[in-house]
Amino acid sequence: MSGNPPASGEPRPAGLRDMAVRVATALVLGTVVVVAVVWGRELGLGIVISVIAAFAVAEFYAIARREHRAPNEVFGVIATAAMPLAAALWGMPGLTSVVTALVVASLLWHLAFRQARTSDTAATVFGAVYVGFMLSHLVLMRRLDEGTLLVMATILSVWANDVFAYLIGSTMGRHRMVPAISPRKSWEGFAAGTAFTVAVWMVLYFVADTGLSLAWHAAAGVAVSVAAVVGDLAESRLKREAGVKDSGRLLPGHGGFLDRFDSLILVSVVAFYILIWAGAR
Repeated sequence: MSGNPPASGEPRPAGLRDMAVRVATALVLGTVVVVAVVWGRELGLGIVISVIAAFAVAEFYAIARREHRAPNEVFGVIATAAMPLAAALWGMPGLTSVVTALVVASLLWHLAFRQARTSDTAATVFGAVYVGFMLSHLVLMRRLDEGTLLVMATILSVWANDVFAYLIGSTMGRHRMVPAISPRKSWEGFAAGTAFTVAVWMVLYFVADTGLSLAWHAAAGVAVSVAAVVGDLAESRLKREAGVKDSGRLLPGHGGFLDRFDSLILVSVVAFYILIWAGAR
């Protein structure tokens, strides 16, 4: 770093402006999610996740259309928004009921309209399951004993993974993971992200009684880190195939909702089942 700060009235470097916008957006989103997790109980969290998922799946369908697919956005967005609410109100039976209704409705749509192709119906169902069904596992997690702590640990560990993988990867990264999909991801960044993700889960073990062993906390940290990276790379692959840089433009500094929550989508379901296997109820 060199030189003095810009004189009054002089524009800041674009990089600093972009970072400020990115941080401000993340703080607003983070505050909304944390309030929903801590004080909103299952229904409050379900409402927030429902809104996030609806925007994210709409962006997924927009990407699919760029690849000459014609998904039924009406069915997909409605089902996606309904899944977290059903999970909040009726648990897993409610969630699977919505998925079943989506599959049946999509098949009937496919039968009724000859112009609907198999790829269109598949994209409709996959988009809703990929975003809505998987994110709904955060709501199911909130229903567990110590659910508030477990959901907060899941979200914080994803944020820790993202932040420290970026910081270390951008400054010390030398060995690229999958340059054909995401040129900036490095093994150094992955190692740093994993270390801090595990650290979040280890801190949870020592400050709260979740009823889970230390080994399971560590395993959850590793699983979350791997799932976060896979989720991010999967969305990068989708965008690369469609030739787009961002999934949307609704979140300043982050692109779209799918860009911001791509890691959490896969992490939600992986963390939930790791915790169930560990004995959480």
